[in-house]
Amino acid sequence: MNQRRPDATVRGVVGEAVFLLSSPRRFLTEIALPPVGHGVVEHSRALIDPVTRFRNTSAYIFLLAFGDDEERRRVVRFVNRAHAPVRSSGYNAFDPKLQLWIAAVMFHGGRDIYERFFGPLERADAERLYREFALYGTSLQVPADMWPADLDAFEAYWDGVVADLVVDDTVRTYARALLSGGDLPFVVRPAMAINRFFTLGMLDPRVREAYGFSWTPGQQRRFDRVMKVAAPLYRALPQGVRHLPGRLVLRDARRRFAGAPERAAA
Repeated sequence: MNQRRPDATVRGVVGEAVFLLSSPRRFLTEIALPPVGHGVVEHSRALIDPVTRFRNTSAYIFLLAFGDDEERRRVVRFVNRAHAPVRSSGYNAFDPKLQLWIAAVMFHGGRDIYERFFGPLERADAERLYREFALYGTSLQVPADMWPADLDAFEAYWDGVVADLVVDDTVRTYARALLSGGDLPFVVRPAMAINRFFTLGMLDPRVREAYGFSWTPGQQRRFDRVMKVAAPLYRALPQGVRHLPGRLVLRDARRRFAGAPERAAA
C-alpha cells in the first residue's frame, strides 16, 4: 500500500482525486460572495450544462498547474474571453477584488482537503503552498501585490470576508438547485445526496450558516466518523489510482486547447 504523502505544492494538491471531488464545496464558497453569486446566477450554465462548466473550470486549474507556457497562455485567453460579457449590477468578472476571492477560495479549499486526507502541514510548507496558489489570481487580473503577503495576512483577509457574507434568496435557491443535481440525468440524482452531505460537511461553518443550510451535531459526528475511515483508505490507494482522474482531466484539457483557443470552448 502506498502511504506516501504528496508534495505540498500546487501540483501535489491539484493532482489528487479528492481535490476534484471537493469542487462543489469550492463553487458554493465562491458564489457566497454576493457579486460573484449574482454574476454566476445570471451568466453561468452550471445548472443546465454542469459537465461543460466543470471541464472549462478544470482546464484552467490543471493547465495552470501542469501546462507549459503556451498552454497557460491559451487557457488564460480563453477565460478572459469567457469573462468579457459577464457583467451585471455590482459585478464585473474582471474585477481584481472578486478574482482575488475566487483564487483565495482555491487555496483555502485546496489546503483544507490536503490536510483532511494527509494531515496538517508544517508552517513552511503551508506558506510555500500559499505562495504557489497565487497564480490562480495573478494569471488573470489580480496584481501580485494584492495577494496577501503571507498566511497571517491571508487568514485576516479570509476571516474579514467570510464574517460579512450575506447570501440572499436568489443565490440560496441557486445553490440548493446545484446540490440537487440541476439538469444532470435522473440516474445520477441519487448520488447527489452523498455529494450534498460531503459538500456541507467540508464547508466553512460560517459559509454554511450564511446559506442557512441545516447541519446538526449528529450530522457532524457522522461526517467526522466517515472522514476518519475515508482518509486512511484514500491514502492507501496506489498513487496512480489517486491521480487517474486528474490525468484524465489534464488530457482532456490539453486536447481541447491544443489548437486555437476559439475551438477549446466547444
